[in-house]
Amino acid sequence: MNCVELFPSLSHCIETTAREEFRNSVNQYTEGGCENKKLEKKIELLKAFLESMDFKKLRSQSEKHLVEGKKVKFIIRWKEGKPSYEMVVIKATD
Repeated sequence: MNCVELFPSLSHCIETTAREEFRNSVNQYTEGGCENKKLEKKIELLKAFLESMDFKKLRSQSEKHLVEGKKVKFIIRWKEGKPSYEMVVIKATD
């Protein structure tokens, strides 16, 4: 698992979106009943992201685009042993 993609919205900020993805991944892992390395790595990355990011800053960065009707995608990955992100703004199509 190289990265996790998250799509916040005006009703679900990046922190809420990350928490929901983390919770869903943990539930999927526990219900799976067997070891799943890919899912383990995803959970580890999301946990580290949730524990280390400045979500006030991330909300500020993303919400200004969301209110303009654009979509925002956060790409979460490991960089030098720490979680990092790239924010991509997707222009709305008419």
